[in-house]
Amino acid sequence: MKVCKFGGSSLANADQLNKVISIVLADPTRRIVVVSAPGKRFENDVKITDLLISMAKAARAGENVDCKLAEFVERYAEMAQVFNLGDAIIKEITEDIRKRLSRAGELEECEFLDLMKAAGEDNNAKLVAAAFSSRGVNARYVSPKDSGMILKGSFGDAQLDPDSYARLSRAFSSFDGIVIYPGFFGYTRDGKVVTFPRGGSDITGSILAAAVCADVYENFTDVDSVYPVDPRIVPEVKNVEGIQAMTYREMRELAYAGFGVFNDDAVIPAVRARIPINIRNTNHPSEPGTMIQQSRRVVPGTVVGVASADGFCNIVVEKYLMNREVGFGRKLLQVLEEEGISYEHMPSGVDSQCVVVKEQYLTKDREQRILKRIKETLNPDYTAIEHDITIIMVVGEGMCYTPGMFAKACLALASVGISISMVNQGSSEVSFMIAVRAKDRDASVRALYNAFFA
Repeated sequence: MKVCKFGGSSLANADQLNKVISIVLADPTRRIVVVSAPGKRFENDVKITDLLISMAKAARAGENVDCKLAEFVERYAEMAQVFNLGDAIIKEITEDIRKRLSRAGELEECEFLDLMKAAGEDNNAKLVAAAFSSRGVNARYVSPKDSGMILKGSFGDAQLDPDSYARLSRAFSSFDGIVIYPGFFGYTRDGKVVTFPRGGSDITGSILAAAVCADVYENFTDVDSVYPVDPRIVPEVKNVEGIQAMTYREMRELAYAGFGVFNDDAVIPAVRARIPINIRNTNHPSEPGTMIQQSRRVVPGTVVGVASADGFCNIVVEKYLMNREVGFGRKLLQVLEEEGISYEHMPSGVDSQCVVVKEQYLTKDREQRILKRIKETLNPDYTAIEHDITIIMVVGEGMCYTPGMFAKACLALASVGISISMVNQGSSEVSFMIAVRAKDRDASVRALYNAFFA
């Protein structure tokens, strides 16, 4: 059995939905279909999720949302009309969104925002199920609540409750036809709607694939395969062959650092269940795509991809004889822990320590509070927070035990006049991190692409 997920670009309009139906029906082993909210129909269009966020903020501010509501309903009505689904499905969608909006003053902002964001996937799953049924297909919508998709954690950044796997497995132990399942959200134990981070439908698909022990998890998007570098930065990469196979940990490293084709958290459920992930193109379904699996044939000295991500900052702490002070690193991280901040990287020197965190966590008030606490707790000689940092990951199983890989990257960056802020490499040697100033991101990625691929 296969679990397949279709992203927003694959479900943006009726023509795309027709392609999805054809793809699913072409393979009888495709039994569970996870859907995202409709994406952009054209370049300057608005994604349904972004429209819902805008609507939620307007509702919380007491503004009139009639125009946004009409725009939301019209997106689904256009597809319903093409499939001759009648008025009932649109009335159901309209009533659902109105019911959600009515809770604007009742719920806390973060809870209300998640409730609204989830409306995109939830209502799209209902419409897609109806579209399948209109073709005479035995298809049905299944709610995350009814099937046992229980999440925990904070709103907008939820994680699966491990007990959910058993519940989901039982829910799908015996079913006929095709299940259409909304991605991106689930429910807490007390019945509140919570969402994964953006791109969370990838996570939903991976969870369901693990729960039902699928043979493969197919993730349909709008590219024939995973490119070794972001084509928006290096357009010419579209003229070369994409990545045919990569390992789980290669994909995890690349997705973490900005490979938008797949959510990095979505790799984890598939890894634990040893389920291959196949990235494929809805618009070119005959292409084999990229297969992500436990292992692959590796050529020594090669790199599989270069990824980059903005939005990081660096907390710098310097103190003479730091290395002799027992517990220094623990105390530094404890300050962040008590502020509810996780760290990304932690390069260090003899008398200096750096902690890389995501910029989004540091409001001005929190930043000043952290600096104050570091000074009080550690009595450093110098401390500061450097902003506008870009993280670049160079990834490849072929780098393991191969001398000169990092030197090659440094020479490539030096050749275009880019200074490296910091570096970090894990013990597995499957990747290394380079931090540069955000303004140098594109030039750095191009230089590394030319060094390892061109």
